[in-house]
Amino acid sequence: MLTITQALYDQIVAHARADHPDEACGLIAGPEDSDRPERFIPMRNAARSPTYYEWDGDEHNQVDKEMRRREEDVIVVYHSHTATEAYPSRTDIDRAVEPFAHYVLVSTADTDDMGPFQFRSFRIVDGTVTEEEVTVV
Repeated sequence: MLTITQALYDQIVAHARADHPDEACGLIAGPEDSDRPERFIPMRNAARSPTYYEWDGDEHNQVDKEMRRREEDVIVVYHSHTATEAYPSRTDIDRAVEPFAHYVLVSTADTDDMGPFQFRSFRIVDGTVTEEEVTVV
């Protein structure tokens, strides 16, 4: 189960909406060896694509160094889907390298059956996708 504050939830959704029609992406860091998402880190989608996201290498390296300095781990990896449901694509699954992270997907597709957005969380380990409950506090 992912437990996330309302403020972090709102920041992820706002980032997804702001970057639409391109995919938004980012991380939420927390204390090492914890499962507490605390620090919102929006990232730039270097691909600037509505169907794909790619970390900017320099930005990602800088964030990684800062997280090590602050003794943080990646707790949440998030990105948006702009035209499809909030479910990991084959590419998302193949790129999921953080076995303890929560993979949050936000859909900004505006369809009658999905509504204005979906916010879902998954664990992805060795190619296996498991949806988990999200609790907003």
